[in-house]
Order: sequence, then structure tokens, then C-alpha cells
Amino acid sequence: MRGLRPVFWCLLFLASCAEVSPTGLTLTPVSFTDLPGWSDDRQSESLAAFARSCDKLTQKSTLYDWRTVCAALNQVAHDDAAARAFFEAYFKPYIVNDGDDGLLTGYYEAELRGSSAPTAQFHVPLYVRPDDLVAVDLGLFKPEWKGQHIAGKVNDAKLIPYDDRAAIVANSLEGRAHVLLWVDDPVDAFFLEIQGSGRVQLEDGRMARIGYDSANGRAYIAIGRALAEMDEVQKPVTMQSIRAWLAAHPERAQEIMNLNPSYVFFHTLDGEGPVGAEGVALTPLRSLAVDPAFVSLGTPVWLETNTTDGAPLRRLVIAQDTGGAIKGPVRGDLFWGAGKDAEAQAGAMQSRGRYFILLPKNKIDARS
Repeated sequence: MRGLRPVFWCLLFLASCAEVSPTGLTLTPVSFTDLPGWSDDRQSESLAAFARSCDKLTQKSTLYDWRTVCAALNQVAHDDAAARAFFEAYFKPYIVNDGDDGLLTGYYEAELRGSSAPTAQFHVPLYVRPDDLVAVDLGLFKPEWKGQHIAGKVNDAKLIPYDDRAAIVANSLEGRAHVLLWVDDPVDAFFLEIQGSGRVQLEDGRMARIGYDSANGRAYIAIGRALAEMDEVQKPVTMQSIRAWLAAHPERAQEIMNLNPSYVFFHTLDGEGPVGAEGVALTPLRSLAVDPAFVSLGTPVWLETNTTDGAPLRRLVIAQDTGGAIKGPVRGDLFWGAGKDAEAQAGAMQSRGRYFILLPKNKIDARS
């Protein structure tokens, strides 16, 4: 049993010290000494990742004074002690939802083989965003719908759902959407959509980096969960077990992938990448995909979980991405980087863990 830390006494005797965030999270203030492993982390890596978010944070209208925090970055030395002192000086840690745990998974930058033109080998299209895809911000219509989005297409002056995966795979987009690249494996293309970004080694020797542009607006359905419910794979379901099943059942592979009606469209990435939903380059093992309905992009998060072999994984990460399957108050997807090792680690990660989030100590006076 863990010792009676300050957060315990706060909850037991001072329930009012907890506050409800604008996103509905219950946030209870703690000290940095309450963060398991805080003094052992390499916060300089987190500082570099956080710096990438500052341009975005300082442009947002929020309750918190990100401008002062980000301005102070210029004075911080690039070592762990200085980075740790920076976070301690400018942030206050909060435990999320009284320490409730949630599911923490991993993702990576996929690597595929492809061509700029279709061939007998490279026959699977990766589409750019179709011109007839209409994205709708529902918050523009009703304040209570703020943060909710849908996508569809216009038919007979009415907005209707966009083509689902089964229709698109059956070539419904012919003449309606351009193909960005062609790849050789439909399963690789499917998992590229889940990862959101990747590198495509082209026939002519060039390497193309591509990333998420938009989606068809259909709800994301996890085919691993569907396979488990059909008793086709054993829990815990991993990317490796799903891939193994699809490889062993090629005659049913597309049928199973079509259970997920969501479909992703891509664009070419220039410069540093891959780029997350926040619009900044991701940092391996320091960038986290979150549900932005609960955790704002750019927020530092202290992650307490375990690796696939049970070793503690405790580190400061930055919320810089989102994902169709990343839904809920304590739900995260850790970016592991690129390459086979990253793929293996990310694909096998199915861990329980909890969040502490770091928020600026200073709030902005709404009256000013």
C-alpha cells in the first residue's frame, strides 16, 4: 500500500481543494515530489518538445498565461536540472480524476514501400483530401456543440455522410479524389491510417514523408476489439496479433478492415516530421496523443505507466496529437518514433496508467 501522500489528505479532509477544469476533468493539486520518478527524468528532452508547442499555445485564448511561460524558455539552459527547475518554477502539477487509471497505448511513424504511379506491385492508393469532402465545426451553430466536428458531402443540397471505407476501397472515389501515392500492401496502408503518418520508400529511390490531412468523418471502430469479440484473437489485443490474424486470413482481411468505416486522407510533409494534430513535429517518447475534449494540446503531462515488459515508464510528455481511437479523460497514445523497434514497442503497448497534468501557475485575468 502506498504511503499517505499529500494528495490523500487533500481528498480526505479538504475536498474543496479539487477543482473541475473547463473540460470536465477533476484536478487536484499536488507537489512535484508526488510525481513518481520526477527527479530521475530527462526533462531537457521534454523542454525541447514543449518549445515546439509554444507558438501554438501563445496564439490561443485560454485561462492560463502561456506567454509568460514560453517567454521564459529563452533563459533556460539545455540540461536536465535547468529544465526541471523551469517546470517547477512556472507550473503547478495536478492529479487527474483522483488518480483514476486509463488505457495507454503507443504509435509510431510507419514505413512503407510505394510508387508515384500505379503498377502491378503498387496498386493500393493513398488519397489526398477529396474536393467534395465538407468539414463542419458544429460549435459555429450551437455553443454547446463547441469542439465537435462532422464531415460529409453535399447531395441534392443536403449534407450527407461521406463514403465509408468499404465504398472507398471499392473505388468510389475514382474521378473524385487524386491519389497521392500507391503502395503495395493494403494492410500496411490500413495501419498507416491508424498511425497517422509515415515514410514511403519510392521505387525511384526517393523517400516521401506523408501525414494525416483529414478523414471521412465516420466513427472509428477498433478492429482488434471486433476480432476479440468474435473470439478470433486473444486479449490483450496488440497490433502484432491483429497483423498476424490478417496475414493468416487473407481472404477475410479486407472484410475485417472494412469494419472500421473511418478512412484517412494524406498530404506530403515537408521538413521536420512527423507532424501531430497540434501542427508541430513530434518527438519520440515525448509526444502524446490525447483526447482534446479533456486535455488541451500543448499541455505537459506526467505519465505514470509501464512498458510492455512491466518496467516503469514515468516521464514528462507533451500533448501534441490526437487520434480516432483516443477517447476519454485518461487515454493516451505515446509516440515511439520510426523504425522496427519503435513499431514493435508501440504495437505491443497496452498499459494501464494515470495522468498528472502541469498547468501554468498564473491565470489570465479575464477582466483585463
